[in-house]
Amino acid sequence: MDGELKDPLKDRDAWSMANCSVARTLEIAGNRTALLILREAFLGTRRFDDFARRVGIGEPAASARLKELTAAGLLERVPYQEPGQRTRYAYRLTGKGRDFLPVLTALRQWGDTWAADEQGPPLVVRHEDCGAEVHAVLRCDDGHDVPRGASFVEAGPGLIRVAPDSP
Repeated sequence: MDGELKDPLKDRDAWSMANCSVARTLEIAGNRTALLILREAFLGTRRFDDFARRVGIGEPAASARLKELTAAGLLERVPYQEPGQRTRYAYRLTGKGRDFLPVLTALRQWGDTWAADEQGPPLVVRHEDCGAEVHAVLRCDDGHDVPRGASFVEAGPGLIRVAPDSP
């Protein structure tokens, strides 16, 4: 089970996943288009047409995903106006959206390792201060890096328990 979380709880079948944070996150940003729009927002894309073009989707799909991400609070619409033009709207990350960066970093990191072409990854993210590559890591609240297999799961305050199925 190297790399999996240790599960010391014997009553796993009594857990309801109705309050699962992973499932709820996937409901918000768990489709390919939403993740790619968030990638573009982190790369500085702001305008509707640029999102659609850079993600490679049609305007209806771009509109739907941008509305969903805005309704979920990851993006916000902000007005802008070019000289002589009507007011239009751009999109920018909110604090909630900016907090999604480690998720995209972990996805990129996994893809760089397991899904990149033989030429290597298309982008390298570097620390502005020292130039070293940026990686997602697991770290505990006391500041320790946590290697694979060195963590465990325990019931949280939002865990819903149900009666396990009878054999």
